[in-house]
Amino acid sequence: MLTSDPSNWNLYKGNGKTPSKPIELPPAPSWRQFRDDAEGAAKQQQLKGENFKPPDVAVEMVNAALALRRPLLITGNPGTGKSSLAYAVAREMGLGKVLKWAITTRTTLKDGLYSYDAIARLQDAQASGEDNRKETGNYITLGPLGTAFLPADLPRVLLIDEIDKSDIDLPNDLLNLFEDGEFPIPELQRLELSKAEVRTIDRDKDGKQRKAPVLSGVVRCRAFPLVIMTSNGERDFPPPFLRRCLRLKMPNPSPKELQEIVEKHLGEAAAEQSKQLIQWFCDQIEAGGTLANDQLLNVIHLRTQERTRPESNKKTKARPDEAMTLTLTELEKRLLKDLSSPEEI
Repeated sequence: MLTSDPSNWNLYKGNGKTPSKPIELPPAPSWRQFRDDAEGAAKQQQLKGENFKPPDVAVEMVNAALALRRPLLITGNPGTGKSSLAYAVAREMGLGKVLKWAITTRTTLKDGLYSYDAIARLQDAQASGEDNRKETGNYITLGPLGTAFLPADLPRVLLIDEIDKSDIDLPNDLLNLFEDGEFPIPELQRLELSKAEVRTIDRDKDGKQRKAPVLSGVVRCRAFPLVIMTSNGERDFPPPFLRRCLRLKMPNPSPKELQEIVEKHLGEAAAEQSKQLIQWFCDQIEAGGTLANDQLLNVIHLRTQERTRPESNKKTKARPDEAMTLTLTELEKRLLKDLSSPEEI
């Protein structure tokens, strides 16, 4: 349920009293909305790139990566748009849904390529009393990395998020794939099938997994995917890996660029009211602070509750008592806490 008063977000009182009527939540921020249907979720994903304005250097490097068929390794401070760039490119160029591969310390190359459910295949074979080799593809599901390298006329956009968190071997394990644009599926090669249908990570509008043909047990790309890898600079990468990548350090946004970001998300009035706060935010970063754009948007959203939305044609002038000042409340100070500072006890 949504409250009729969008500014009434302070719902939890901490007094232990049960409300007499159901809680009514305020509208979610435009960048934190979710959908439970496949088609709606796909549209929501596109919005991640709709309000992102890439810097000129990022546009140049994306075009270079597309022309040279090379992956793009992006570093930069949190919140500078490293991940948003992938969604913006996919949306503008009509390259379909972004394939996202989130990296952890336990991630292996095979996790991104495909999975094989041998137990389910064995159980089905025992239940039917026969072992149909041609059905093996039904138990293989390509991951985001494997799906990105399926043959297609246009490249898919693959976001490998926070690759610097990976095991030390993963960057080197990616070398052959990035160089050759293909990878084998041994479970299919052993059967010597000329063609097999496998599942992919893609889903149709009804939420069903799409299938794709694999010839002779090898996935080969036709259009090399636009691979965008993000890194927070937590580790160094080996030279052979860096040699196969184009590198970009995402610059920190200027006050003007931040104001444009705020205007796209929260409206013209909110951006105009926030000029002093935006300048303060940029000054903190220039002084060596580690802050993310999300933190700024969070504070401005709570201050304005999105009274003016980008799609609204009606211009709303702020009342004098709504004017932004550099005075921060204790809550706002906590929301704008430096990301590199230690947690308070």
